[in-house]
Amino acid sequence: MSIDEDTRWLEWVTKQFESIAGDDKEIDLDEFKTALKVKESFFAERFFALFDSDGSSSISLDELLEALDLLIHGSETDKLRFLFQVYDVDGKVQNTISIYSFILKFSVTMHWVSSGSIDPDELRTVLKSCLRESAISLPEEKLDDLTLALFESADQDNSGSITFEELKAELENFPEVMENLTISAANWLKPPDLEQKKSKTPRYLTRAYWHNNSRKLFFLCLYALLNALLFIIAMLKNAHGGLWFMVAKGCGLCLNLNCTFVMVLMLRRCLTWLRATWVVRVFPLDQNILLHQIVGYAVLIFTIGHTGAHVMNFARMSQNDGMYQLWEYLFTIRPGIGWVNGTASITGVILQVLICLMVVCSSTFVRRSGHFEVFYWSHLSFVWVWALLIVHCANFWKWFVAPGLMFLIEKLVGIAVSRIGGLYIVEVNLLPSKVTHLVIKRPPFFHFKPGDYVYINIPVIAKYEWHPFTISSAPEQQDTLWLHVRSMGQWTNRLYEYFRQPESQTISNKRLTASLRNRPKLSENHRYCNIKCYVDGPFGTPTRQIFASEHAVLIGAGIGITPFASILQSIIYRMRKQNCPNCNYSWCETIKDNEMKLRKVDFIWINRDQKSFEWFVSLLTKLEMDQADEEPEGRFLEMHMYMTSALSKNDMKAIGLQMALDLLAKKEKRDSITGLRTRTQPGRPDWAKVFQKVSEEKKGKVHVFYCGSPALAKVIKAQCEHFGFNFYKENF
Repeated sequence: MSIDEDTRWLEWVTKQFESIAGDDKEIDLDEFKTALKVKESFFAERFFALFDSDGSSSISLDELLEALDLLIHGSETDKLRFLFQVYDVDGKVQNTISIYSFILKFSVTMHWVSSGSIDPDELRTVLKSCLRESAISLPEEKLDDLTLALFESADQDNSGSITFEELKAELENFPEVMENLTISAANWLKPPDLEQKKSKTPRYLTRAYWHNNSRKLFFLCLYALLNALLFIIAMLKNAHGGLWFMVAKGCGLCLNLNCTFVMVLMLRRCLTWLRATWVVRVFPLDQNILLHQIVGYAVLIFTIGHTGAHVMNFARMSQNDGMYQLWEYLFTIRPGIGWVNGTASITGVILQVLICLMVVCSSTFVRRSGHFEVFYWSHLSFVWVWALLIVHCANFWKWFVAPGLMFLIEKLVGIAVSRIGGLYIVEVNLLPSKVTHLVIKRPPFFHFKPGDYVYINIPVIAKYEWHPFTISSAPEQQDTLWLHVRSMGQWTNRLYEYFRQPESQTISNKRLTASLRNRPKLSENHRYCNIKCYVDGPFGTPTRQIFASEHAVLIGAGIGITPFASILQSIIYRMRKQNCPNCNYSWCETIKDNEMKLRKVDFIWINRDQKSFEWFVSLLTKLEMDQADEEPEGRFLEMHMYMTSALSKNDMKAIGLQMALDLLAKKEKRDSITGLRTRTQPGRPDWAKVFQKVSEEKKGKVHVFYCGSPALAKVIKAQCEHFGFNFYKENF
């Protein structure tokens, strides 16, 4: 920490101390935990024991500040010594703290003040505790291997035990671990809310943001200019009617544009076709969902403005001429306003209600809270909105006829495509974390690109519901389509539960063909079946540009790996492994075509738990096997795995385990968590370091493709803007 940060932090500690301490101006252990907001009981108790210099079971402010001053301004040796004093429970306070976790066991077994050594059984207990805290499940044999790997490496004199000096020497072989150990120990006590945001230029005002979002900003400026122009034209044409009448007409003309354009942005087949043209280089077609939302909110604003202006105008008219009351203007046809039997006011009120309802039901909290059906069915009222708009406004049909015809054609094509031929789910595999892997018989006319998605309807789950999912198989896989469906809402949960039932309940014998009857049941969670389904698509996504990139970075968070599973499988088909007939040397020759410009691919997969890696571990294993170990220009594909539930190397409870995992991975050339050659990293990626490394490779223009949670997307996008990388997020 800097001097200013040190000062602020000491002031914070003093303030907390004074607010917690009683009349005796001292705090006990429970008060100490509350004051410093330390979650780990072990650390709070050890810090308390070390700060309590007089052994009075309470800490005075002077004792606390004296200890913290040492941690902040002391030498590297002082700080490292303090860390081991934290570990050395019986070296400081005898028999006061029991074994709570890996660290406590570590300190009890070390006895570097008393016995001064660690034997293999003690080290095994340490690692076992650490595995539990990191939510990592390994067989007992693998735990033995980890223990032996670390023990044999640290026990340099082969004495059968590890001394403090040997352990310290072993730590020095892991620079990143030593770096974490020698960080000011005061940071371990630093409260989360003390983080001070550095003053910097807002990202929306940076040159990088404007460069990376040029197409979107160009479109938004053009869109805003067009709306402003229409608004002004309508106001000038209706200047005779007064201010409120002018505002109503201005909003009305803008609504003519927006109520049709909002539909154009969701013509998925047209957009998929346009992605293959020059249009994608000018307009942000990959952000059509975001633009659809923006136009939708514009419709709501113009609708409120249009309705409000008319209400004010009607109020003025009712007061001036007295022919009709305000309620008659709004809810009756007596004033004769409108081109269809004076129904403009009534249809306007209904339209206002419908549009507000659609916007509310489209909100994120509705769609993401497991109530997708509310969003789905309320959005179908767009048909009634268009019908009412035609009745409400005499000129709306002129704006509607071309987009409406395009919409009708797209829907008819979609119905035809989804109904032609019989599609069946022929195989189902229930994976960890409630993921349903569907294998669908692929029709011969179905062609798609890596990363495309489809809408699927399964009548036995819900007869009228269609849901979008990314195709996780490669286009080169001719016989079947793969979909991986994560259970997150009502429909996806019903799908998972349907296939959890006994097979006799889910599949009628009438649906079984003779060949299906003879097929063996694979396992309780893996079965063959023959269930009717309908598929509409495919539809393009930003990942269609993957093979036109030079250096592609693929980032999948959880089930967000699905579009990249398709891409990675396609890469397998596009790469041919060659072997020298005279020696064992092998290399990969990439099949070049008009689309293929890739020189390097970095694949990053982030999962919360260990079991999630099982979804595609066989695919990733095949990728590693098919790729040569050494290539003339470096590895074409590099994989990076992160497990967020595992304690990172910054955490003292993870030091021993991470060292053991590193040593065993080097020895066996295989990761103990996933079985891959790629070492699974604990915690979350440091995106600044990840992208800095990518930038230094200089393999060409970098394109980052992401699929996962919106919160992480914002973090990654900000880093991409900083490094000047193009960022694409999966949206559908």
